[in-house]
Amino acid sequence: MTAERLQKLLARAGVASRRGAEDLIRAGRVTVNGAPAELGQKVDAARDAVKVDGRRVAPAPVRHRYLLLNKPRGYVTTRSDPEGRPTVLDLIAPRHRPKALAPVGRLDFNTEGLLLLTDDGDLAHRVAHPRFGCQKTYRVKVKGRPQPGALDRLRGGVEIDGRPTGPARVRALRPPRARKAARGEAANSWWSVEIGEGRTRQIREMFRRVGHPVLKLRRVAIGPVSDPGLPLGAYRELTAAEIAALRGEAPAAPRRRRRKAAK
Repeated sequence: MTAERLQKLLARAGVASRRGAEDLIRAGRVTVNGAPAELGQKVDAARDAVKVDGRRVAPAPVRHRYLLLNKPRGYVTTRSDPEGRPTVLDLIAPRHRPKALAPVGRLDFNTEGLLLLTDDGDLAHRVAHPRFGCQKTYRVKVKGRPQPGALDRLRGGVEIDGRPTGPARVRALRPPRARKAARGEAANSWWSVEIGEGRTRQIREMFRRVGHPVLKLRRVAIGPVSDPGLPLGAYRELTAAEIAALRGEAPAAPRRRRRKAAK
């Protein structure tokens, strides 16, 4: 558990309101590891012994929310948008939307696919920061078929804004089944791309710079978490196993395709 302000911990434990907790601290009735507490002091409930009038405080556990959303096109991945466009939070029912709920990373306006939303800042940082190695997997339809030299550039790093992208795993895919092939469809190709970064429009820019503009883009996995049966615009709670897997504690169990997913 991370450190938090002492008065917040006392309020969460039900000892008093935050203002009441401040009064207790001023009155010298609160100690931390045997020493008188101070206003604004930060404590870690997992390590520090916090007592009020000599009795140890056991804070209530923090209950975070972890949602997996299948984002459609036409939504911005922010909490609010100055241009008035719909945001991914508009897809979440108010009863499932705590005040601090926020998307982890970004999918651009025209990109579909899986997006994690949570109010757990520690997990969000672990999923979003490249140093933790949480790979994101995408299905990409591009114009034309990249040749070996272009694929080597994609895998080894393409310079964007003055610095190269990190290593990427790129492999060819069969196109999805269609009722009837559209004219010119044979000139396009499908790819699976796995990256550990989340730079703005990164995959679109990577393929554009090797001469193959992206026509369709969809995120299909966030680290070990995927759900091919989750409909566009729907969301669900992450399972305990998926949360543990994102924390690096255990592998996530694969999810089977399903016909429906309730909001």
